Amino acid sequence: MRRNIVLIGMMGAGKTAIGGELARRLGRPFADTDVEIERAATMTIPEIFARDGEEFFRARESEVLGRVLALGDSIISTGGGAWLRPENRQRIAQNGVAVWLDCDIETLWHRVRQRPTRPLLQTPDPRGTLERLLAERAPVYALADI
Repeated sequence: MRRNIVLIGMMGAGKTAIGGELARRLGRPFADTDVEIERAATMTIPEIFARDGEEFFRARESEVLGRVLALGDSIISTGGGAWLRPENRQRIAQNGVAVWLDCDIETLWHRVRQRPTRPLLQTPDPRGTLERLLAERAPVYALADI
């Protein structure tokens, strides 16, 4: 069985768009963990964050990631924070190849600034928050296989 290809990186890096196209070109199934979480919860991610908080969301994210990894032979787009959890990195290493879609801050900001659906950017300074998140997460993203 071929291994999963798991796309990781910041919000706005293009994981969903690139993942869908890669799956189409390779003739493999595509799964977006954010879409799967929303489907299972029958709520949007901002609604989950507002009602239950980030930790609750992260736990659901880990559960969904485990389910989609078990399918095998898939292209998987993860949420920006999924790779930060050591247990998720271990699951991905056992069941796939992690590919970091690295993206500069200007491109990220251009892509996310008009999207009110980003719970982590609901701050007085969303660009500053995005810059901080990128700086904090980049060293962990750099642990990816590719």
